[in-house]
Amino acid sequence: MRSIWTGSVSFGLINIPIKMFSAVQESSLDMDMLDKKDHANIKFKRVNEDTGKEVDFSNIVKGYMVDDKYVILEDSDFEAADAIKTKTIDIESFVLEKEIQSIYYEQPYYLEPDKGAMNAYGLLRDALQASGKVGVTRFVLRNKESLAILKPYKNVIVLNKIRFEQEIRATDDLKLPPISKSATKEMDMAEKLIDQLTEKFDITGFKDEYTEKLLDIIKKKAKGKIQKASPKLKVVHKQSDDLMSMLKASLETKKKKSS
Repeated sequence: MRSIWTGSVSFGLINIPIKMFSAVQESSLDMDMLDKKDHANIKFKRVNEDTGKEVDFSNIVKGYMVDDKYVILEDSDFEAADAIKTKTIDIESFVLEKEIQSIYYEQPYYLEPDKGAMNAYGLLRDALQASGKVGVTRFVLRNKESLAILKPYKNVIVLNKIRFEQEIRATDDLKLPPISKSATKEMDMAEKLIDQLTEKFDITGFKDEYTEKLLDIIKKKAKGKIQKASPKLKVVHKQSDDLMSMLKASLETKKKKSS
């Protein structure tokens, strides 16, 4: 793995030099875009809007439009906005992880201790584990301030970027049913179905089956085999259906599978 950011974690008066690595990798297949006519590879270029000529990445700068003119920003300008946050992950507080809604979670990263930071790193990791809490922090990555939490995962500290409240869209424009404030027979039956289907979560039991099947189709096509017609999707629920009857049938189906 190649580090994407270096800096330090500030924990009280303790400063822990770290390197940051991406914690995830895509499971989807890497598809190339091709010309439909001759299957030639499609290339994307950075082109000057006025001249139409390609521009080398080293000659590209960043600008912000003010009064119809661009203000060009240098690397020093980004650091000047907050030099500390561009190099330091400062823990501002500790909270219970369950207090953070899942909609806020964005991207996880592994933190590795840099030279001479093993003991301090281990202390923070183990203290987080013992407390059952996560550290809330803000830092700057790729010229954007990010909110994040620090938490232990196995033997590593994970920094998980989370979104700011202002980045979450309101639900006002969505057409949604009102929240039921009274118990109903359907609600009671739905809760029973939830209880019946409740089990301990085990991530190892879930695989990316779609990508696996798609890769199988690709291999068969490469050998000249013709793919069978896709199965038609069936409508399994309509607004007019009797929810109580369907809930009862669902409970019975689960019982038959278990026996």
